[in-house]
Amino acid sequence: WLSLSPLHHLIYDLKDMQMNGSKMVTEFELVGFPGLLDYNLVLFVGFLLLLLITLTANLLILFLVSLDHRLHTPMYFFLCNLSLLDLLVATSILPKLLAVLSGYAKTISFAGCFAQMYSLNFILAAMAYDRYIAVVKPLHYNIIINGKKCFLIMAVTWILGFLYPVANTILASSLPYCSSNKIMHCYCDYPAVLSLACAEVTSQADGAFGLAIVGNYVPLIYVTWTYVKIMLSVLRLNTRESRTKAISMCSSHVALVVMYYVFGSIVYAELKMEGFSYERRILVGSLSFLVIPVVNPLIYSLRNEKIKEAAKKYLKLYAIWKM
Repeated sequence: WLSLSPLHHLIYDLKDMQMNGSKMVTEFELVGFPGLLDYNLVLFVGFLLLLLITLTANLLILFLVSLDHRLHTPMYFFLCNLSLLDLLVATSILPKLLAVLSGYAKTISFAGCFAQMYSLNFILAAMAYDRYIAVVKPLHYNIIINGKKCFLIMAVTWILGFLYPVANTILASSLPYCSSNKIMHCYCDYPAVLSLACAEVTSQADGAFGLAIVGNYVPLIYVTWTYVKIMLSVLRLNTRESRTKAISMCSSHVALVVMYYVFGSIVYAELKMEGFSYERRILVGSLSFLVIPVVNPLIYSLRNEKIKEAAKKYLKLYAIWKM
């Protein structure tokens, strides 16, 4: 069944478009948004604003959490790791995309291209565990989620996130590339890169699809299980105020999980459906990489009273100090 995956079909659709020779290539060229070349200036301004907002919002969270002792708790430790991940994703993709849109530099090295394929998507599961302990076992929270446990959880999360795409990245980097070097995407999307290989890539496509299923839906199953336990615990609370407080503690994380998997489902549906232009596939496929890093900190900063209080306190002091 994996051989019929949308990833497999997309690779061969791209191969049909891109085969134009047999010269070995040593670097790739990002096309950006084919069909929207007349709007490159508009796209450049839009993605520049997106990059600036992403950098500002995530750096602000890191700044506030580091300064305010009230935010030195496990939940904000995990949030800082999420902000750090968002910064890594945004800075690995958006600056190169801006260079492509401006016409300054459309080429990207093999190393830079394969580095863009990395995606660490296990942090939401770690945050779900934190919320689970906070709601289901509140009296034991400080004992279970201590400093040592936090660092251990995040170390495992980052290591798993790094190892998860290693096999596919190594396989892709070892393939010969002797057709077109033009990647029909705005970043080094895995199927778009595989389509350039002048070798049989069926096994790589199937393996990547299977790994994507495991890497995305195993954490989702775990997150779903934690929230089933959380909801059962909330329903057993005696007062409406307690239930509201418990739901409020989890609302931001639930919003992130829903957004992440809704975007992922949209991308999968676009790949599976026929009749969509490559421009639309590229735009939809970029949602999780380009939009989520800017939405994550906005959700937490707008919905979290402690972060808003810290922002009022420290940004006001900083403004007075600058005067």
